[in-house]
Amino acid sequence: MYFNNSNNFFHGIMFHHFHDDGIHLKSQGSISKDDFKNLINFIGRKNILSADNFYEKFKKNLLKKNEVCITFDDGIKSQIDVALPVLSDYKIKAFFFVYTSMFEGNPDNLEIYRYFRTNYFSSINEFYSNFYEALNENLEPFFIQNQKEIENKKSKFQMYTVEDIKFRLVRDHYLKKDEYEDIMQKMIKKKKIISSELYSKLFFSKDDLKKLDKQGHLIGPHSHFHPTLMENLTIDKQKYEYEKAISVLSKILNKSKSDFKWMSHPNGSYSKDTLKVLNKIGLKLGFKQIMKIEPEKGMKKINNSNLEIAREDHSNIIRLMN
Repeated sequence: MYFNNSNNFFHGIMFHHFHDDGIHLKSQGSISKDDFKNLINFIGRKNILSADNFYEKFKKNLLKKNEVCITFDDGIKSQIDVALPVLSDYKIKAFFFVYTSMFEGNPDNLEIYRYFRTNYFSSINEFYSNFYEALNENLEPFFIQNQKEIENKKSKFQMYTVEDIKFRLVRDHYLKKDEYEDIMQKMIKKKKIISSELYSKLFFSKDDLKKLDKQGHLIGPHSHFHPTLMENLTIDKQKYEYEKAISVLSKILNKSKSDFKWMSHPNGSYSKDTLKVLNKIGLKLGFKQIMKIEPEKGMKKINNSNLEIAREDHSNIIRLMN
């Protein structure tokens, strides 16, 4: 049984990567078509609302404790090829939250780097070893200094290993963005990979967006460039991230900017300033990345505000099923 004392409140279910027997290789955190079907059955089809119904009930404060919706982040092509046919079979409409620089030929490297580290090494830990070797710095003092943060993130994000968390801390806090990307680009070049050749395999096309919209799924902004730490950006830069994303989506889908009422926080990163920006823009429903209260963000309850709705990562449900 999916619902229990720790998740007995309305929330979203969060998905990112899928794999199949074709072009979408199995990778860290990815699931198959059958995994997706089994997960839907485990939650119970009757408990899963289509995105439009979830939003309407949310607006009217009518959502029940055992009602959830399905959400997808990042505009990843495997969602179209693997997950969308399953949604059609079950007659479920989902939220798709996309960052929009990919539609201007400039996708964030985050997905490229993920594909690289999970497909060009025998294990994720081999990648980490190669990355730290390329960095060539003593990180032990940094990890000791951030031990409490590592433990805190491990309690919040159960799907990550300690090594995953350490790597993300180095990427997001120890290194500057250009320093991190310089290391990654050198590693990619060493493997003779041309990033642009992966775009059509990894990212949504404009036609994919139009297809989702035509089928009744709800599409919303996940920022423009997908910064890993939105909360650290200035208010003006945060405003640009979301206004630009909405502008791109409105042009592709031939919709009014005011039609976009829902979003999700990239990497679950936001601040009080972010919420002010989103409210001012006119967004009415926002999803975070975890199922916990975060006191450091001023949260007092699990679904703390209309822009802080909890989501369960699919990997945690898979573990529960097994």
